[in-house]
Amino acid sequence: MNKKTLLALTTALGGLALPALAEDITIMSWGGSYAAAETEAYYKPFTEETGIGVVSVDADNPATPVKAQVDAGNVTTDVALFLISDAMRLCDEGQLMPIDASLLPDGADGTPAEEDFLEGTLSECMVPNDIYATAVAYDASQFAEGAAPSSIADFFDTEKFPGKRGVLKSPKVVLEMALMADGVPASEVYDVLDTDEGVDRAFAKLDTIKGDAIYWEAGAQPPQLLADGEVVMTMSYNGRIFNAAVNEGKPFEVLWDGQVYEWEGYVIPEGAPNAEAAMEYIKYATSSERSAKFSERISYGTPRKSAAPLVGNVFGTDIPMAPNLPTYPENMTNALASSAEFWVDRETELGERFNAWLLAN
Repeated sequence: MNKKTLLALTTALGGLALPALAEDITIMSWGGSYAAAETEAYYKPFTEETGIGVVSVDADNPATPVKAQVDAGNVTTDVALFLISDAMRLCDEGQLMPIDASLLPDGADGTPAEEDFLEGTLSECMVPNDIYATAVAYDASQFAEGAAPSSIADFFDTEKFPGKRGVLKSPKVVLEMALMADGVPASEVYDVLDTDEGVDRAFAKLDTIKGDAIYWEAGAQPPQLLADGEVVMTMSYNGRIFNAAVNEGKPFEVLWDGQVYEWEGYVIPEGAPNAEAAMEYIKYATSSERSAKFSERISYGTPRKSAAPLVGNVFGTDIPMAPNLPTYPENMTNALASSAEFWVDRETELGERFNAWLLAN
């Protein structure tokens, strides 16, 4: 059952001076630390400025219940947080409302919204909220000064860095990292991977670490593999490593070279009962200022270029947040934007080959 929490956010109409829209809107998101960051960065100040309350609904993947609501003609969700792949799919199926990007607020520096979001992140039915990444991580205490891995190629170099590797049990991200480790520039990865020769090349690179691979599926596993000393390096979601390092004091570092980043964002289901108020929320939450506040509470990058300089310290600490984000300029020097279009077309085929590769001797 989804946990519903009506936030006690019913202060009087404030600075935005909007016409009366709705008393409350229902927002479906991931729950946990993500929803906690949304509550402080978005929900509470939004209500203070508009008088519109927020009903927060948790879901393992909001796309599933939202699709069910639309199919049943009984939509109770006004705004939902979707992965880009789900947003594209449901948008194509006519289950999400198109969003006019020209209505979004300009960036903090005056840049029009359509130019302020990172290239490719705005889509017909979704406004991006954050950028997260899969990257290589390691325990810095296990390496002498200056001897730690420094490139994605090092993850695949078991002679220079002997030991087990934590590998995501999925072709997505793993094949891209293999090609970058084999010398393919990030800008050319999908062109190469879209050929039979490129697929063969990626799997040949994976062969070099197959005997040392420990596969993981849940995001909590990579930090535990590092903490237990089971691996010397592991692919991991950047937020999990950040949490282990900052909240638990683990000596973990992220190797940003070869990171594969993705994004998620806000959508409005077709038939949303409070669509106008939902759009006001999206405009508010995805502004430069609010986006920066969100990134201070959770280690996901802001998709707005003008918001990056506004990101301060990790909330409640004196630790700068910006260097811990996938979108920090120095972390983007060899970064790859995951292609939802590519994986929509090739996921079944490459998934079957990956599973066969796992089973082969």
